[in-house]
Amino acid sequence: ATKPRNVSLSDLGGVEEALSAIDELILRPLKHPELYDWLGVPPPRGVLLHGPPGCGKTTVAHAVANAAIENNTNSVTFFSIAATEIVSGVSGDSEKNIRQLFRAAKAAAPSIVFIDEIDAIGRSRGRGQMPGSNDERENTLNSLLVEMDGFSTNSGVIILAATNRPDVLDSALLRPGRFDRQISIDKPDLKGREEIFKVHIRALKLNDDVIVKNLAAQ
Repeated sequence: ATKPRNVSLSDLGGVEEALSAIDELILRPLKHPELYDWLGVPPPRGVLLHGPPGCGKTTVAHAVANAAIENNTNSVTFFSIAATEIVSGVSGDSEKNIRQLFRAAKAAAPSIVFIDEIDAIGRSRGRGQMPGSNDERENTLNSLLVEMDGFSTNSGVIILAATNRPDVLDSALLRPGRFDRQISIDKPDLKGREEIFKVHIRALKLNDDVIVKNLAAQ
């Protein structure tokens, strides 16, 4: 398990649409899994955060984990790992790392598994590569697909992943039951930049002539 960074949803600015989707796809299923049983529909299993570098995907994931932990009667466990940490040069170790991660998540359910930079293991198979040139990465991707398919609909585990390049991901990762739910974390517009400034100046004493909108416009 991983302790999330000390960041909350109220510390985020410029991501209103993303926060609405996060509540629907992650927080609500974890807090009220019985609603999905009652409706007879499976809860979301995999959610992909995508957008340009530096726009807050990892920060959003940690804020979501803190919100899930605070909002649920049953404690939610958070697992966070970069995809590059999963990949091993030793044959078979990467697949073992995947199995161990998912086994721990199932045992600790309800839980969130966050895989950062998932394109490191999730790139489209065979694109521009010689046959057999990257067997270890392909085996790791296959193991991830198998583990995601092994979840029951009421497992209480949500897989959250982030990437700067959703266009290079293998199509098998985006099929229903895997990362079929996507949330864009894009560059903020003027209003979003205002909100980001407001977050960062909350603890500061400012002159009366400081106009946040002007700062955002610059």
